[in-house]
Amino acid sequence: MSAELTVRQVMQPEPITVPPDAPIRDVLRTMNRNRIGAVLVVRDEGKLVGIFTERDLLKRVITAIPGWREYPVSDWMTADPYTISADVGWDDAVGMMTKLRVRHLPVVQNGKLLGLISSRALMNRRTEFLDQRVEERTRELKRVNEELLARDAETAYNMRAAGQFQTLLLLPHAPPDWPELDWGIHFEPVDHLGGDYYDFATPDADHLGILIADASGHSIPAAMVAIMARIAFADVAPTTTNPGEVLGAMNHRLQGLAGERFVTAFYGVLNRKTRVLRYATAGHPPPLLLRGDSGEVRPLSAQGFLLGVMPDEVYYEKQVEVKSGDRIVFYTDGVTEARNAIGEQFETDRLIRCLANHGRKRSADVLEHLRSCQRAFCDGHPYSDDVTLVTVGIGAAIG
Repeated sequence: MSAELTVRQVMQPEPITVPPDAPIRDVLRTMNRNRIGAVLVVRDEGKLVGIFTERDLLKRVITAIPGWREYPVSDWMTADPYTISADVGWDDAVGMMTKLRVRHLPVVQNGKLLGLISSRALMNRRTEFLDQRVEERTRELKRVNEELLARDAETAYNMRAAGQFQTLLLLPHAPPDWPELDWGIHFEPVDHLGGDYYDFATPDADHLGILIADASGHSIPAAMVAIMARIAFADVAPTTTNPGEVLGAMNHRLQGLAGERFVTAFYGVLNRKTRVLRYATAGHPPPLLLRGDSGEVRPLSAQGFLLGVMPDEVYYEKQVEVKSGDRIVFYTDGVTEARNAIGEQFETDRLIRCLANHGRKRSADVLEHLRSCQRAFCDGHPYSDDVTLVTVGIGAAIG
């Protein structure tokens, strides 16, 4: 069966491309925005001249001199990369990537660029193939399967215990008790252990920090990275009201600790006297600000690279004034990337419409409405990622 599986079936068609003179800064933003690990470098005539990956970045950024973000991507790309044909079988593709020690291969046939194959895509399809084989051989593997079930039961027990410990360690018992704020919170890891988390900080009596973050992946590896990020946040957030400074400190502490994993985060600090929310982001989906007077929904977008990847990243701050009747919804990508039975994603636009229609109720009711929208869309299809939603309503008591 594996011989029938070809690169054409698992490749990413129409991969994202950039010209050789594109600044590294812009290329990284493109990779961050599209959540991809590689882009192909092509000339105007469509000729493939190189590939730029996260590995190329990590290999050079540590020793780079200031101003490297303005370099053309051609300076840091892997020139004349190895390529693979679309008709190569799955086994041969895996062997080629293993031999070449690469994670991405452009797919080229008859001189034409067709797509991009990644080790992750190959492994995902391999999992599906192995699942099929398990189903076909259930009877002959019954004894082994029974042993595995017994081990799974023990593992599940240990995972539940670890999940309870993680909840106690990572998540606050309740948000700070400010009478002018109305909260709704939902946390749902896809496994017993998750990579999502949220937290609060009170640098002083007039400022409240709100953090939402997501360690890549899920289960044990993601949970361990999340715990490291949580510890870094708890150390620095109470000492400053500058969200960019907090994310910068977290990024610095995660260097070399997270392996090839990363953390996305959004951190905002609300001044209860001025009603100003200052915020910064590290590649996290922008929270949604619903204006109580107009019903307008505004994403709180900002620029900032993932935590744990670029040691000298600067997290620039933005600010917005909030008013009585406004509401802010913080969420992780498990909300917008949830899929229905035919593979469609819930997406941010649907979340915005759902919020705009019922965003003027109590936070707990708004939260339940957003969850109902998502559940109705998915129609029983299981989540593939952790889901976290935090809603906060702004009351008239600020100031």
